[in-house]
Amino acid sequence: MEEKYKILYQGGQGELTEKKSRFIATTRPVETEEEAAAFVEEMKKKYWDARHNCYAYVIGDRGQTARCSDDGEPAQTAGRPILDVLLGAGVRNACVVVTRYFGGVLLGTGGLVRAYSGAAQEGLKASTVVEKCLGRKLLITTDYNGIGKLQYIAGQMGIVIRDTQYTDQVTAVLVVPADQVSSLEKQVTEKTSGRAQIVDGGTLYYAMSGREMILFD
Repeated sequence: MEEKYKILYQGGQGELTEKKSRFIATTRPVETEEEAAAFVEEMKKKYWDARHNCYAYVIGDRGQTARCSDDGEPAQTAGRPILDVLLGAGVRNACVVVTRYFGGVLLGTGGLVRAYSGAAQEGLKASTVVEKCLGRKLLITTDYNGIGKLQYIAGQMGIVIRDTQYTDQVTAVLVVPADQVSSLEKQVTEKTSGRAQIVDGGTLYYAMSGREMILFD
């Protein structure tokens, strides 16, 4: 399992015009080749009157699956440049379809590469990309005196407390980066003189979008 990798979280659309040809880039998160193929077909139906619908996608935590298509454009002038944008940005689980409406002026191979690359970049700019990180869910139970210490430790380490339940004791649910678990457990044990109970809730992936924490199954 990769500890960190970037994914397309929300798709978007960007566009540029080059010598009267319109290049419309639409992006969408995908986790399988079947999802990518369905998205490509959807775009082809939506833009049925366009000259070309070229695409590329990268799937997997290590980018294990990568495919592209020039859809009738000269070889290596459309699909590969789109794919290179995704690979260069390190974005996985993403599909980009660039639709071209021909403007009557030939662009040449260099012009096509620049246009398809530029459109793909515009599409990514209009999308939401997050870094998916490996973490562990910890349930920490302590007394009312200890919760303040736990909140201080979490704040100093930049760790999010997802939930807090108050009964005769306090139970906090934390999502902790995998490489900080040992340090957190040590500090909590020391600051509470060993009175805090720490239960491992298992491994999960999470990401931050602004101040919002996103949890992945």
